[in-house]
Amino acid sequence: MVAPVLIFAVGNESRGDDALGPLLLRRIQEQAPDSVECLEDFQLQVEHSADLLGRRQVVFVDADVSCESPFSFSELEAAHDHSYSSHAQSPAALLHTFKQVYADALPQCYVLGIRGYGFELGEDLSPEAADNLEQATAFLRSWLVRSVEVAEVR
Repeated sequence: MVAPVLIFAVGNESRGDDALGPLLLRRIQEQAPDSVECLEDFQLQVEHSADLLGRRQVVFVDADVSCESPFSFSELEAAHDHSYSSHAQSPAALLHTFKQVYADALPQCYVLGIRGYGFELGEDLSPEAADNLEQATAFLRSWLVRSVEVAEVR
């Protein structure tokens, strides 16, 4: 049986603030209920569309250089964008792939973008990004509690 909620973090811990997604995931994983599965990779690939099967909700977590500090959280729609290829994909393109390959309904999907500042190879997490990580982690923990409560009522 697949967990109804998937938290999927994307990022590279060797590239400064690009580590935000994986770092948040590890913090969430420590206290995640059985109804939540956590996955991590350097980037989204076509094959990750299979990870969406049987889910009720999916949250993609990644560092973001364009969102307001500390983070953004928004619902995600499938879209055929320029990242749609056999290599790295955006979350929207991954949803588009899912719709093309599977006859299953899309789960409710969100993107949690955590504001990052420095992404050079070998950099440490910036102090500003570390503060944003704290706030994003608290938000996602709260969101998960509400999500699990809603699922239990259904």
